[in-house]
Amino acid sequence: MGSIPIVGSFIVDYTHISEHRRHQQNVIRAIEKQIAASALRVSTVTPVSDYEHDSRLCLTGVHIPHESFKKNVLEKLILPLQQIEPNYYFYYKDAMHITVKNVRVINDPPHFTPHDITKAKKIFADTIPKHAEFNVYFYRLLLFPNNLALVGTTDPELDALVHDLDSALEKEGIPDDKVYANTQYFFCNITLARFNTPPSDAFKQKVRELSSRTRFDDYTIDSVALVQCNAAFKNPIMEGVWRLQRNNS
Repeated sequence: MGSIPIVGSFIVDYTHISEHRRHQQNVIRAIEKQIAASALRVSTVTPVSDYEHDSRLCLTGVHIPHESFKKNVLEKLILPLQQIEPNYYFYYKDAMHITVKNVRVINDPPHFTPHDITKAKKIFADTIPKHAEFNVYFYRLLLFPNNLALVGTTDPELDALVHDLDSALEKEGIPDDKVYANTQYFFCNITLARFNTPPSDAFKQKVRELSSRTRFDDYTIDSVALVQCNAAFKNPIMEGVWRLQRNNS
């Protein structure tokens, strides 16, 4: 734990982890245990044969990563996995997004109306600029029953942002309808692939290998977009993008 593993251009130091990040890691480990026991208690996307043309829509707050980050994810994670399971839906660069705050879960018909979007846009516009940017510390892959995600702990600012958005959404009658593993400590994730058949042993082994050896620099979330999209993030409708306050420390 005291060493700094290096793979390509990805470097991370696990010597000093804050108490907040340890709490987040505990939440992620609890989700992994639920998955292993086939007792997952969080909201997930039911698989379909064609994710790109999936008619189900959600309303969610995301961050669109910088090009260099997306390039690293593509080269270091997605392409090696795609060689094993080419028929899975893997996210191409323009579809990659980091989930920050869900508003309404995916469904057809949608769980939201045009009026709900208008209210959500005002809430995001009022709330996001009051909060500071924060770092994400991506550190492992998490294999769900129907998808694969890169997950990371964060600075405490994410929790403060989520709680303020939750409070405002609840007050306006559009509460987040997603089921979470924990409602105190949140974390960020980026979905890499979605499955329509159970992953093979070879795929699982490659996931374990990549998870153990791929390391990322800290990534700063400096903006949040409100988006209508399907699970593949195909042709998303951007309702607005708002910047977080710059951290000058």
